[in-house]
Amino acid sequence: MIAVPHDLPGTPEHDARMRYAWRVVSVTGIGIALIGLSVSTLNVALPVMVRHFGAGPVASSWVLLSYLLVSTSTLVFFGRLADLVGRREIYLLGFALFTVASLLAGFAPAVEPLIALRALQGIGAGMILANGTVLIADAFPPGRLGRGMGVYLATFSIAQFVGPTLGGVIADVAGWRWIFWLNVPFGLAGIVWGAVTLRRTPRRPRASLDLAGNVLIFVVIAAALVALSEMGSGDFSPGVLLAGALALALLPVLVAVERRAANPALDLRLFGERLLAMANTASFWNALARASLIVVSALYFQAALGMDTLTAGLAVLPAPIGMTLASPLAGFLERRLTPYAASVAGAAIGCAGLLLLTLTADPATPYAVIAAGLFLAGAGNGMFLTGNTTYVMNLLPPGSRGVVNGFRLMIMNVGIVLSVGTSLGVLTGPVSAELRAQVYQGTLSRLSPVAVDQLMTGFTRAYAFLCAVTLLSIAFAAAARRRA
Repeated sequence: MIAVPHDLPGTPEHDARMRYAWRVVSVTGIGIALIGLSVSTLNVALPVMVRHFGAGPVASSWVLLSYLLVSTSTLVFFGRLADLVGRREIYLLGFALFTVASLLAGFAPAVEPLIALRALQGIGAGMILANGTVLIADAFPPGRLGRGMGVYLATFSIAQFVGPTLGGVIADVAGWRWIFWLNVPFGLAGIVWGAVTLRRTPRRPRASLDLAGNVLIFVVIAAALVALSEMGSGDFSPGVLLAGALALALLPVLVAVERRAANPALDLRLFGERLLAMANTASFWNALARASLIVVSALYFQAALGMDTLTAGLAVLPAPIGMTLASPLAGFLERRLTPYAASVAGAAIGCAGLLLLTLTADPATPYAVIAAGLFLAGAGNGMFLTGNTTYVMNLLPPGSRGVVNGFRLMIMNVGIVLSVGTSLGVLTGPVSAELRAQVYQGTLSRLSPVAVDQLMTGFTRAYAFLCAVTLLSIAFAAAARRRA
């Protein structure tokens, strides 16, 4: 008698595994929706919040950057910690922290406590993001991961799709505080459903956590992100330069510590593998190009065209719509369109969309043209993310997925932080220093045609910068091809 593998399609074991895998997607979908909604609603409502507190450009940018800074700096740590003590526990703790921080942020009396609570949100987001992808990769059988990853990323796209409109409605009707309180029911639902659904996994043999390596990673990444984001905005003050120098000085120390560690937080042998290095570098450049698209476009509609927050939120919808459609499509076509091919094609489509936006950034351009550029950019991003994420997860052994996924997301978030600061710096560069606050508040169009002309030059440069960065993503995604 010939033995039949238990995990083949059509067997009871395979069907049971697929049912559990889709339940895992439902849990992680709540997590990624929570992250997507919190980011996309805040992007559109930021000018309202800035006007409420009377915050300057620096404080305004740190409402966004404090969250990204902390979530990025802790990804590797929480990925490694979950590998050792249990992914379910760390994931659910992330839900709890994010929910509590969101509740308190809605009561913030000033911009400074709000920035601190955004940092606490970042810790919870780090726990969620570092482990959501890995929970899916561990649950799906071989050859089916692309489907789960496509639906997971499409959920994030739907949150981005709903978020700008929802953010505009909430800011205009209920006030900006409800932007944060909206997260609370999602967080509670994630905690309950995750506790019921996610299976406890056996803990790995006890191993040291490499405390020195994790502390160094946090300091290096935090210092580098502060320096890069502030320099991208034109700030070269002594404190910013000191942060950059600290990151550069500690980087070789980090490498030396990790080479000697018995259980390193960053196993340099894994990250030096060619395919993984190329794929992760491609995701960095894609994130740098992708992250500020909604922020820049929302400011285009508000600051340059004079739209209110609700109308601007509706205007940027083509980008998340494109991402929502392309992410699952790339996953369900996994057998015809390999993850490698999806990542390269997606980056190319996104580049085409950004090129169209670069060439047509003008108040007189019909909205249909701008919408087409946003849709292409969003669709390309969705296809790239599904292909790239599936490709990287398929390269990894299960025992290394947590820390490597944390590193991968850390690289992407470095691109996101650098994107926001640099793109806004490029955008506001042609505008005089005294008028830049009007750009963030979305009121520049009320001043003069000359100011709007200056700003349109900034928009053209910002889109051109994002387009050029996407070309690098295409090159590195193509270089990740397996050798025959």
